[in-house]
This record gives sequence, structure tokens and C-alpha cells, in this order.
Amino acid sequence: MFFIFGFRTKVDRSGVAQQVCRNCGNSAAQVVTRRRTSFTLFFVPLIPVRTRYVQQCTYCGAEYAVPAADARRVAVG
Repeated sequence: MFFIFGFRTKVDRSGVAQQVCRNCGNSAAQVVTRRRTSFTLFFVPLIPVRTRYVQQCTYCGAEYAVPAADARRVAVG
């Protein structure tokens, strides 16, 4: 008997905000995405392992992590 297990990361777009980029200093759209990693067994996600929020500048492409509270605020407004 064998088991197929591993990890899967699902990326969801949370929202878009018009802000100044930390990297390039330009006012551009900042895309906030949620990256959720789950433990899978037989390709079925069972246990969430980690959730990260990342903000990406559409002008220069720089990505940086943001706290969950800031990501939720951008997604709502």
C-alpha cells in the first residue's frame, strides 16, 4: 500500500489598489494576492499549512509581503 501526499499552493487575487510602490516610487496599481499552502493527501487539500499575502507593483514587478490586516483593507476598499 502506498500514499500520495505533498503540498499545493493556491494563488487567489484579493484586490487592486492605486498606491506608490516601495521599490520604484511610481504611483501604479498594486495587486494583492493570497498564497495559501495546504497539505494534500491523494491530491485533496486537507490541512492549511501557511497563508501569505503578497503585493506586486504592476509598473516594475516588485513583490513584497504585506500583513493580513493590510491585505484585507485593500481587498475591501
